[in-house]
Amino acid sequence: MPLWLDLLRTPMAAPETPALRRMRRTWQGLCLSVALVVAFFTQIHTAIGRGAPCFVAALLVGACLYTWLYVRRKNAADSAFLERAGEPG
Repeated sequence: MPLWLDLLRTPMAAPETPALRRMRRTWQGLCLSVALVVAFFTQIHTAIGRGAPCFVAALLVGACLYTWLYVRRKNAADSAFLERAGEPG
């Protein structure tokens, strides 16, 4: 079977629930916040002072933990959807 035909047969992800949509948007906001903090660290350090590295570290840890939580819940929703659809998950 050609690769493109095999990819067409690949099951789609589960429909996004309102809770997962909120989680995804929160996660995107965290990622954007990390990018902005990295881009403007000098200005943030000037404004906050010695607390800036702690703020950045807390933001990074929060983003990493939230990423883990979101990926775990998204994978669980996708697996449950595939099971209901009769696909091997």
